[in-house]
Amino acid sequence: MEGWILKKKKEEEIEADSYEILRFMEVAKKRDIKIRILNPEQFDLIVTREDKKSIVLDNQSTQLPQFLLPRQGANTPYFSLAVIRHLERLGVPTFNPSHSIEAVKDKLYTQQILAASNLPVPKTMLARYPLNIDLIEKVIAFPAVVKTISGTQGTGVFLCETKSHLEDLMQLMDTAKTNANFIIQEFIHNSRGRDLRVFVVGGRVIACMERISKDGSFKANFSRGGEVKEYPVNEEIEWLATESARILGLDITGIDLLFDGEHFKVCEANSSPGFKGLEKCCPVSIPDTIFDFIQIRLGLFAE
Repeated sequence: MEGWILKKKKEEEIEADSYEILRFMEVAKKRDIKIRILNPEQFDLIVTREDKKSIVLDNQSTQLPQFLLPRQGANTPYFSLAVIRHLERLGVPTFNPSHSIEAVKDKLYTQQILAASNLPVPKTMLARYPLNIDLIEKVIAFPAVVKTISGTQGTGVFLCETKSHLEDLMQLMDTAKTNANFIIQEFIHNSRGRDLRVFVVGGRVIACMERISKDGSFKANFSRGGEVKEYPVNEEIEWLATESARILGLDITGIDLLFDGEHFKVCEANSSPGFKGLEKCCPVSIPDTIFDFIQIRLGLFAE
């Protein structure tokens, strides 16, 4: 089996702390799977009617891979999406597809899609200027969570405890002349400093962990120093995670759930989830699971 992983950096630029990519390379080597780590900037896209089976990589025409695994997630820029779409149209199976990556890049759009399918999500508003603080207080209430439309690993997420905090934050953004778009989201009190990350591959829950903040922060990301521990999967967790993945068209995803009393709400979906924390606390090899899924999907069963 031969495949490409689309990443921000080329293979020779992969750093020692790039846990997920190093794990993919390690497992692929053990399984005799040929993997190339490629940067979108290595591609030239030529659209023609006559030569539909060509793509230029490092200034040379090259044979297409058996699969593509995009690993840029919310940071996937337009050019990367163009590369993914081009390969899809040349018949390369892609895990995840471009339209799903693009959808979950936008946190508001993700919430709209899930809410339209009657899944429990936090109340969410798109911030527009000037802010209607009274409406935000009435619909969302305070504290309120402010997020950039696109972001990962807890970046671009703020907790505004009061109306004045929100006004100050928006004034700061206005002063900085940022073009970033924001959403304002309901704060789920039961989930302060803790949430669940559920890893789904091929419509199955592979592992689930609870993330817990160590410093009193309302954010519990493992990448920000949070603690992790395996969490038992009940029917509600399994259904919310697998249904969210299905609705969003994600073959491989990390679904983040918030504790809401005895139940849960779907916070976010990730098209290129990290799994260092999961492999730390759960008895699972994520790269093996993903490669197993791809082999089955492609009909390339291991001997």
